[in-house]
Amino acid sequence: MRISVCHCLDCKKRSGSAFSFQARWPNDAVVITGDIRRWSPVSESGSRAIFHFCPVCGGTIAYTIEALPGLTAIPVGAFADPAFPAPNFSVYENRKHDWLAILGDEVVHD
Repeated sequence: MRISVCHCLDCKKRSGSAFSFQARWPNDAVVITGDIRRWSPVSESGSRAIFHFCPVCGGTIAYTIEALPGLTAIPVGAFADPAFPAPNFSVYENRKHDWLAILGDEVVHD
């Protein structure tokens, strides 16, 4: 499992926050059931993503990204677990807000 935060503008817009926070698993370890809607934009990096979201509340349930084949990401907020592990990757830090710090000795900053 990879746990990461992303500071790209697309993730900020999609999440409505200063960054997105997600965990990734192999596709075969994730099962999505129930009524979902899909949205498939192309990011500023040129990679397509497929977002699965709830048609009632609009919350992102999971997503895949062409640039990371074989993996499914799930927003950590969907778990509603304050004890969920901290991120070990922080990406697009050139877009990170100056007031924000992603801390931890094990975090890879990109």
